[in-house]
Amino acid sequence: MRRVGAVLILAAAVAVAGGTAAQAAKLPQIQATASNTVPTCVTPGRLMEFIKKRNPNLADKFSKIAVDYMRHGEALKIRWDQAFYQMLVETNYLKYGKDVSVGQNNFAGLGATGGGEPGERFATVSDGVKAHLQHILMYAGVTIDNPVAERTRKVQEWGILDKWRARIGRPLTFTDLTTKWSPGDRGYSRDIKVTGERYFKQLCNARDPHPEWIAEARGTGGTITQAVAANAADSAGNRNFAREAVVRGKREKVKSASALGAQTASSSMSFKVLNSKQGSNAGAASGATGASGTQKTAMVLPKTGAPTAPGNAGKKLKCNVFTASYGGQKAMIIKAVSNGVINYTVLDVNAGKEKRETQAYIAAYAKGGKTVGAFANQAQALDQAFKLCPEN
Repeated sequence: MRRVGAVLILAAAVAVAGGTAAQAAKLPQIQATASNTVPTCVTPGRLMEFIKKRNPNLADKFSKIAVDYMRHGEALKIRWDQAFYQMLVETNYLKYGKDVSVGQNNFAGLGATGGGEPGERFATVSDGVKAHLQHILMYAGVTIDNPVAERTRKVQEWGILDKWRARIGRPLTFTDLTTKWSPGDRGYSRDIKVTGERYFKQLCNARDPHPEWIAEARGTGGTITQAVAANAADSAGNRNFAREAVVRGKREKVKSASALGAQTASSSMSFKVLNSKQGSNAGAASGATGASGTQKTAMVLPKTGAPTAPGNAGKKLKCNVFTASYGGQKAMIIKAVSNGVINYTVLDVNAGKEKRETQAYIAAYAKGGKTVGAFANQAQALDQAFKLCPEN
């Protein structure tokens, strides 16, 4: 492997001995785990802003490449943010160099050995991103079935990384990766680290210009009218998280089933009818977290039916269903009453931050609101929200 374009000039050299970087920059483990996750503030929208600041002439086909990195990265359970920074180093912020060209959709110099050898060519940007991430995952010791890149297939068949991994004897990191990926480049790991640090310094606390891309990357953007709150910055120094939610937040009313059905009939877009009639009430949501933070096995939810006003038996209140998001995969249902209307909000929250983000949303948008359900994902929560708020 050879780097396509030099991005950074570093003052300090990194000594490399015996295939291990003695003073290389410390980078995280390749495979994502519960304790090794992509930071919340790293979003496709912000990453694209980061690129455009350094490459204002970015090719149109790369305008949403960060969405592809998030989509394939989460599917492969890899620290895709570090792979993205590596891509920026490899391609000089997608400006490329003399060997590999823009048209190849090759984001990691796969097969490019220098001396005019351009390496592999991939049909689409998505294919090129997947090939890059698969190749990284192969370094971590994961067998890739039917890999996109021919280079990945060959390296697996040759088994040339097996002894190297065995000598390390622990989960592989991106620092380990750099010593094999570009063994003659002493500053490779530091270049990746500095690129990530620059992103954090410049964009991590900035407004996300495209928060809806998070849902697009996760494949949830086409099932409902997209309504995603801008992702709050994940910084320990945030003194007023609730106010951030007010300033950056965005929510929209979810379309009713009849409206979705009408649009489906007249459009090629695919929609899921979320509040269609169902035989029985979903009685519980597993994994719900109480106010004390202790784990419960289940949370009993209200029975299906139109809500009634207190003291006015039989009188139905109008209701709305909203969605909002802090970028996480878990979802909470928040119930709040305003001007005689019950509003149910399905709020996407991050694991470990459910309570903080829910309280922030309530403080910003749903004064006096309460949590009435916790779910593993947004789709499950929306199904229940439409049971609580059926069409009148």
